[in-house]
Amino acid sequence: MIKVSDTAKKKIIDLMKDDGFDAAQDYVRVGVKSGGCSGLSYDLKFDKTKGDDDKIFVDNDITIAVEKKSFLYLAGTILEFSGGLNGKGFVFNNPNASRTCGCGESFSL
Repeated sequence: MIKVSDTAKKKIIDLMKDDGFDAAQDYVRVGVKSGGCSGLSYDLKFDKTKGDDDKIFVDNDITIAVEKKSFLYLAGTILEFSGGLNGKGFVFNNPNASRTCGCGESFSL
């Protein structure tokens, strides 16, 4: 399961609305792809459709779609949003990551 913090929830709802999505019925698609300075990088986007290989989770009123191949890397992750001085954006607090890069956008197991 992937958790969504309150700050991430607010930002997701705002961004989805700006992009023509509805947080009540559309999905936040979270995935993992090869790349980044630590080997794997996070992928986050909005989607209106559910794929056949998706696992669906609802946390904090946000519906999250994760492809089964990415789920093993993301189980237990908390999605947060940081607006601090060190940068603004979504932050993945992933307990499965053994190493992360300085910017937090990539990781390895």
